[in-house]
Amino acid sequence: MAENNASCKFRTSIGGQALIEGVMMRGPEKQAIAVRNKEGEIILKVEDLKFIKDRYPILGLPLIRGAVNFIGALISGVKALMYSADFFPEEDMEPSKFEKWLEKKLGSAKLEKAVVYFSVVLSVFMTVGLFILLPTFLAGLADPYINSAAVHNLIEGAVRIAVFMAYLILCSNQKDIKRVFAYHGAEHKTIFCYESGLPLTPDNAAQMKKHHPRCGTSFLFVVLVVNILVSSVVFAYVEWRNMWVRMGLHLLMLPLIVGITYEFNRYVGRHDNALTRFLSKPGMWLQNFTTNEPDASMLEVAIAAMEAVIPEKQGKDQW
Repeated sequence: MAENNASCKFRTSIGGQALIEGVMMRGPEKQAIAVRNKEGEIILKVEDLKFIKDRYPILGLPLIRGAVNFIGALISGVKALMYSADFFPEEDMEPSKFEKWLEKKLGSAKLEKAVVYFSVVLSVFMTVGLFILLPTFLAGLADPYINSAAVHNLIEGAVRIAVFMAYLILCSNQKDIKRVFAYHGAEHKTIFCYESGLPLTPDNAAQMKKHHPRCGTSFLFVVLVVNILVSSVVFAYVEWRNMWVRMGLHLLMLPLIVGITYEFNRYVGRHDNALTRFLSKPGMWLQNFTTNEPDASMLEVAIAAMEAVIPEKQGKDQW
C-alpha cells in the first residue's frame, strides 16, 4: 500500500500508546483509552487530565520537564495497559493466596495503585539496568586491555546500541507483541491523518505513514545516543577505569540526559525541514521493529481514542 508523504498541515501535541487490543491517546485536556473487547465492541474510557506542572511551575521548565513527563508517561502507560489487559483475563486463573492477602489488607483501590507504582519502579529499574548499567559492566570487562578513555567510550556505546537492537528484534518476533505493534502503527497513522487535516476514517488513516518522529522508540534511541555523547565529555575528566564510578555517574546523569532527549524530540516533532528529517532518520528506521501495518478494525479503535481527546477549541493542541 502506498503511503501518503504529503506535508502535514500542522503539528499536534496529541500523543499515544499501543495497548492490548487497544490504543491510548493523550491530548492537552483529556486522555482516552479505546479497547476492542472479545465481543468486538469498542469500549471507550475518557478522563480529564491534571498536570503536575500546573501546581509546581518549575517542573514545566525545559530540561526539568523531560524527566517529569517521562515518569508521568510511564505511570499513565502502565495504568492503561492494566486496564486493557482486564478485558482479556487468563481463563481459570485463580488469585494466589498472597494476592488475596494483599487485597484483604489494602483493599482493591490501594492494591491497584500499589501494583501500578511497583510496575513503574520495576520498569525503570529494568530499563536502566538493561540499557545503561549492563553495557557499562560488559564494557568494563575490556578495561585491562584498553589504555584510552575514548576507545572505552566507543566500546561501551557500541555495546549499548547492540543490546538495544537485540531487545527490539527479540520483541518484534514475539507473536502476541506483533498485534500490539500493529496497534502502534494504527496510533501513528491516525495522528498523521489528523495532522493532515483529513477526515478521521480508516481509509484515510490507512494511507498515512506508520513511522512518527515523536515515537517512544525514537525517544529511547536518542536517550542512548545522548548518553554516549555526554559520557564522552564527562569521562574525559574522571577515573573511567572504575566501573562502579561509571555506573554511579550514569545514574546521576540520567535525568539530564532524559531532559535533553525530550527537548530534542519536541523540536523534531514540531518542525519539518531537512535538518529535522535527517536527525530523526535513525529513530524512524528503528520503528520498523516496533510498528506493524494495522487493519481497518485497529484503525477504528485508534480513531475512537483520537476523536475523544481533540480539544473543542481549535488549535489548542497545536505545537
